[in-house]
Amino acid sequence: MWSQNYNPFGNAIVSTLIAAIPIMILLTLIAAGRVKAHIAASIAVCAALGITIFVFGMPARMAFEATGLGIISGLFPIGWIVLNVIFLYRLTVATGSFQILQDSIAGITPDRRLQLLLVAFSFGAFFEGAAGFGTPVAVTGAILIGLGFSPLAASGLSLIANTAPVAFGALGIPIVTLGKTTGISEIVLGAMVGRQLPFFSLIVPFWLIWAFVGFRPMLAIWPAILVTGATFALAQFLVSNYHGPWLVDVVASLVSMASLFLFLKVWRPKEIWTNPNFGGGRVDNSRFRPVSVGAAATPPVLLPSEHSTAEVAKAWMPWIILCLTVFVWGTESFKKLVNPLFAPKFVIEGLDKLVQKIPPAVPKPAVEAAVYQFNILSMTGTAILLAAIISGLLIGYSPARLVQSYVKTLSVVRNSLITIAAMLGLGTLTRYSGLDATLGLAFANTGYVYPFFAALLGWLGVALTGSDTASNVLFGGLQTVTANQLGLSPILMAATNSSGGVMGKMIDAQSIVVASTATNWFGHEGTILRFVFKHSIALACLVGLFVMLQAYVWPFTEMVIK
Repeated sequence: MWSQNYNPFGNAIVSTLIAAIPIMILLTLIAAGRVKAHIAASIAVCAALGITIFVFGMPARMAFEATGLGIISGLFPIGWIVLNVIFLYRLTVATGSFQILQDSIAGITPDRRLQLLLVAFSFGAFFEGAAGFGTPVAVTGAILIGLGFSPLAASGLSLIANTAPVAFGALGIPIVTLGKTTGISEIVLGAMVGRQLPFFSLIVPFWLIWAFVGFRPMLAIWPAILVTGATFALAQFLVSNYHGPWLVDVVASLVSMASLFLFLKVWRPKEIWTNPNFGGGRVDNSRFRPVSVGAAATPPVLLPSEHSTAEVAKAWMPWIILCLTVFVWGTESFKKLVNPLFAPKFVIEGLDKLVQKIPPAVPKPAVEAAVYQFNILSMTGTAILLAAIISGLLIGYSPARLVQSYVKTLSVVRNSLITIAAMLGLGTLTRYSGLDATLGLAFANTGYVYPFFAALLGWLGVALTGSDTASNVLFGGLQTVTANQLGLSPILMAATNSSGGVMGKMIDAQSIVVASTATNWFGHEGTILRFVFKHSIALACLVGLFVMLQAYVWPFTEMVIK
């Protein structure tokens, strides 16, 4: 048995700075843009191994086994999702059906701002709710790049949009896991998160369009943004508080998409924004013609589609199949059905129950399990692969051509898979070595302003691990312990870990790699990180300020469940 040591130098500041070195190396190398992401991640893993073994005293075998566990967890399920989403996307591009799909979206609205609301925010939220784990960014990034958005716009804006839904992603897994970690009812925690995030579900669509085109062009479509965000936020609040955490995103995304679609039947912006790049929008009349709309201005509208209804239906078919398979795979009943068929568990003999977390990181000493379950049948990536195979056969691929295309896809994303594996290796190593707890304890020593930093602690957890679920495992217990010490509501602080964590989703290296892969913008992870970082930290701080109001200021304190 090895007990974690959170302060090897006897000085909390020095220990915290040393523990932060691997993460700082990773972010610096990626942000500089001169080192490829898979190399930067590998260097960071090596640095973390050296620090955990020679500074924090973790036995070398345990350190390497923890890293190996993270690597395989990175490939399955995360890498498995990315590989198969890109496979499906490449199949649709090669047959021309993706072009028809993007034309049909333009038929709903030619305005790039409105397309962004529909695809990145609402449609992405559905995939977050049904699958999570990088699926929404992979899908929406691929669709946006196909619609003509620049690689940076498609990547960065998909990441910004995929924030507010994250806490209820994958059919509520982050909240359910937080409940198991803290011993607080998942219903209670989900309700509290549902009293925090709706405010940001309303803000994020405005923020998304502002980041894309600037303030004034954002105001020009404020009614559509308000409809998108308000309907999502209202559904998010109602489902989380009166049903539970499981179907929040699925219901809210469908309500939001339907509301926006119906609203666009009766409302159009005065000027159509057709430039898919940041800023510099213009009215492009090459594909549009003006029509009179009452006494108002004459906005251009899309000319009748050159594609038949059958062609459009065939183009949407792969993505409809994808939605159906991903949703089915996300249900607990399906997992209980297929996992007994094949889901072998592998106990990591030199690591399992041999690492002990100790106070103050946890209320009382607790050992860490180290078991990997290869539940390939119930993984979301398997659902995506099945959707790709079915779709490929229906749009005319032979089995031989499908295999050839899959091999080519594997070659295209190989560096991204290496990066994802290394990222998870780093995150898992920091968890078992206690580096993450050392960083977390620094936030826990902030006293009266702790509610603000509680949100940043969740943000840090997601930035480190790439997962709101993993962040809740890492810091959920620490949040409740600190809350009890400071006389704060443990329910509020535990929920804040998840709510603050969602804003870290856009800067975690794993998500950035998924975005760069989905948009075929390999090697530009640093550019994406530099773009989204300021948005991530600003939104996380806003969550922190809101939680401060909930903790200390009436009437916000009335939101807190006693």
